[in-house]
Amino acid sequence: MASTALVGTDRRPYGGDLLRDAAVEVARRRAGRRSVESAAIAPAPAEEAPAVGRRAAERLVRIMGGEYDRLLPEWLAAAARTGRRVPYDVLPDLLERGRRDRSIRAHLGVLTGGRGRWLAGHNPSWAYLLEEPTGETWELGGPADRRAHLRALRASDPGAARELLESTWERETPDDRAEFVELLADGLAMDDEPFLESMLDDRRREVRQAAANLLTRLPGSRLSRRMAERARACVSVSGATIVVEAPGECDRAMERDGVRPKPPRGIGERAWCAPLSIWDRPPSRLLAMKIPDWDAEVKAAWVRAAVLQRDPEWARAMFGWDPIADLLDALPPAEQQELAAGFVQKHDLDSQLIMVLGGVSSHWREELATAVLRKIVKVAVTQPWNLGELVKLAGERIDPALFPLAESYS
Repeated sequence: MASTALVGTDRRPYGGDLLRDAAVEVARRRAGRRSVESAAIAPAPAEEAPAVGRRAAERLVRIMGGEYDRLLPEWLAAAARTGRRVPYDVLPDLLERGRRDRSIRAHLGVLTGGRGRWLAGHNPSWAYLLEEPTGETWELGGPADRRAHLRALRASDPGAARELLESTWERETPDDRAEFVELLADGLAMDDEPFLESMLDDRRREVRQAAANLLTRLPGSRLSRRMAERARACVSVSGATIVVEAPGECDRAMERDGVRPKPPRGIGERAWCAPLSIWDRPPSRLLAMKIPDWDAEVKAAWVRAAVLQRDPEWARAMFGWDPIADLLDALPPAEQQELAAGFVQKHDLDSQLIMVLGGVSSHWREELATAVLRKIVKVAVTQPWNLGELVKLAGERIDPALFPLAESYS
């Protein structure tokens, strides 16, 4: 056929319809190819762990289908604690989700079982399930892989993680430095202080800011001592009044420590973020005192300091002045729920109430659950259009053991 087409049918007659046969041959070649011979794929190993129960599997399918999607990490953690695995039919979707979302990978090794590892060995997109972080990950990996490696090392050996970051710090890009310094918050200790202090001279403002925030959490750091000296020079207590005398200017040393000039008075809130231990009175008494001219600035700085230093006593007191979710992070779960329950009882349903509840750890106990359920019943009559997020939070976070309580409000 090919030779006839080259010289023409006049010189080489063709017994048939050349153009039709050529079209058929082209289609045939495009449609398929000879199968190649290859070794048979070894079957997946037998599973040792049993699968989760039918109802748990049904909930997982609903969650992954978009219903209560935010519950996926909690479901995975709860299932991993049982030592069971997910059903086979969920594996591809779950492994694909893990490819896109690194935050859920921690439990996938247990939950996907031998079949999951078998699949990962045959699909490069899921190979993350088989990877073990090594020194090459830090030297050759992409930004996300390097952050994951540093985070894991920091969790197991904080000192080794810091030393690893120090060894390459000068070569890191400004963007990477800003990302990496945030990871030092996990396992933060005075051993990190010299490295963090050096970051105050970094060219990137985000790096300097993050380093200053971490140093503020270390009462013994040089930054904390400098801030304490500035606070003592500017603030004094006279009877029932806190007297503030702001410095005349924001000098270079203050700017290095993260104080940014704020016209017209030339001082930033960070100037007040000294160690809270410098105050010789409990926060409840200090809050009751008058602070002429600087009341809002000083109290806002106390809030920031309580958040950064994770001080439970100050967080508890400042929540009454400025109820924000960040303050709850400094408190144990039971106290978070106690404060949130009181706030829900007194506060109308708005974005602030939703944000406060969003900052409370899950498995809400009876006091908070009751306050939220009563709020739902009340608002259902007056503002039914405004209930969506509150109902969703209640469904996600009320302790499942309190189902009879929730049912009694239906």
